[in-house]
Amino acid sequence: MPGNGGQAIWLAAGLRTPFVAVDGPFADRDSLALSVPVVQAMAQEVNGPIDFAVWGSVVVNLAYANLAREIWLDSKLDPHVPTFTTVMQCSTSMVAAFEAAGILGARRAALAMVGGVESMSRVEFGLGMNLSVWLRRLFQAHSTRDRLRVLRRLRPSDIRLYVPEVKNRVTGRSMGEHTEDMAKDWKITRQEEDELARDSHRRSVAAQDRGFFNDLIIALDGVDKDHFPRRDTSLDKLARLKPVFDRTSGRGTITAGNSSPLTDGAAGLWVATDEGLARLPANTPRVRMVDFEMAAVDIFHEGLLMAPVTAIPRLLARHGLKYDDIALWEIHEAFSAQVACHIKALQDKEFVRAKAGIENTFGRFPVERMNPNGGSVALGHPFAATGARILSQAVKELAAMAPGSRAIVSICGDGGLGTVALLEC
Repeated sequence: MPGNGGQAIWLAAGLRTPFVAVDGPFADRDSLALSVPVVQAMAQEVNGPIDFAVWGSVVVNLAYANLAREIWLDSKLDPHVPTFTTVMQCSTSMVAAFEAAGILGARRAALAMVGGVESMSRVEFGLGMNLSVWLRRLFQAHSTRDRLRVLRRLRPSDIRLYVPEVKNRVTGRSMGEHTEDMAKDWKITRQEEDELARDSHRRSVAAQDRGFFNDLIIALDGVDKDHFPRRDTSLDKLARLKPVFDRTSGRGTITAGNSSPLTDGAAGLWVATDEGLARLPANTPRVRMVDFEMAAVDIFHEGLLMAPVTAIPRLLARHGLKYDDIALWEIHEAFSAQVACHIKALQDKEFVRAKAGIENTFGRFPVERMNPNGGSVALGHPFAATGARILSQAVKELAAMAPGSRAIVSICGDGGLGTVALLEC
């Protein structure tokens, strides 16, 4: 995508924390404390100014509204740099990159830091709304008589806590329950899901062994690599796990082994013009962001996590590309079942015509080019950080390919949302 004056917009690989299990090594770090080391480490790489920053988190904290600004100030960086917070469920730090690209293309800015964080170990509970209103009125009471009057108004039913859950607010159902529906609709088998999960772990372990992640991850609290990739994962071991979201129908297929785990972690990414790239170390992997697409679906009838399969055909058609023209596919793995649904849907001509409004002449989906260094099932999924993680991973992998090679990076999100980026080296 051209920026201001027709110049290119680039993505350059950023840094991230290791991704670890909830209540694990980072249990004492909230979103601020997880993000600051990443932001500081990235800022130290820059020779020149950072023009602005965008950061986000899906799980909110009642102590602050503009998370990005709080992180920036705690990082002791230049307070004159504008910073703002964004959120789009699991696409949060990917859409932050899209927002930064738009700003770079519209004004005289050259370099943006974007990213996201999730501290699932430090999720804050809140008071129910009626209890919050009651407490506010109690604090506002000026006399003993007024306080007694307010105290008498409290009903037992008002005493409620708001406990954040990994559920869709509108449907009241979890991501896993929705994905079980998708798996049944698309006739995805347990074997297909477990094979995808096994491959994700194998590729993640192989990438760790060859040092692929070494310059993408900073050590934190004595941890220097992701905790989830399992060297001993096998189809036999995965097959022993019981379904966790559909335990009663006898048709449940989604298990802890083929789902992304609850994760603590933070990740960053650079978005730049040619001028901005010159401020980064010469060995920082970088690729051009050609274009992007966002999509949304009806969560009651079209599958909660199916939006990317609407976005991908539209994006490819806009550039006259087929699936085989893409050398690298990075597909977010919320669940192996969701990935399998996407692969099937992308090859279904009637589905693509009906949902994307595009004649499907894209050919066979090259699954062998997908997630060569593992995906979220094996690496972990701190919701708002996944976009920066997957984009940095794609940038590094693509930058090592032949000039002109292309990548598609795709993320699904709660609420029926999806984002897709087209990259080229």
